Amino acid sequence: MRTEKMESKPNIIIVDDDNRVLTKFKKLLSNKAKYNVNAFVSAEKAFAYLKSNSIDLIFSDFHMPKMNGITFLSKVGKIWPEIRSIILAEASNKEIMMNAVNEIGVFQYLEKPWNDDDLLIVLRNALENQYLTKTLGEIVREITKTNSELDGLQNEIIRAFV
Repeated sequence: MRTEKMESKPNIIIVDDDNRVLTKFKKLLSNKAKYNVNAFVSAEKAFAYLKSNSIDLIFSDFHMPKMNGITFLSKVGKIWPEIRSIILAEASNKEIMMNAVNEIGVFQYLEKPWNDDDLLIVLRNALENQYLTKTLGEIVREITKTNSELDGLQNEIIRAFV
């Protein structure tokens, strides 16, 4: 979704039905790490926001009413695969979270309660992964275009000498 370089201020959303978690996240990511952060108490509200805003990263709680984090992130991933997502859950849900990483493409999961430094490392890794994936895609598209142009020139040369 983003076309700016990685140095620009990333847009992050946090989805959790616990306002204490939202407040802690906003404080950590807005003040300490200087990210643009929007918080939502439900997956439905976050999904509506995604429809009209460019987002780089989503943190989502696993246990939420109406739509759990895996369902939400799976739905997001089908429409916006370039957005990296991290799911938050209690240690007792480790197997479910590993399946989410492997099956629906969640970038990583973090156990609650989390260590702020670990969270920031995971966040930076996710954003770097997104940036490198996007950059690699642009390079592949440019190489494909150049190869196509070279094929055209090669065909012109062959026709000129036949």
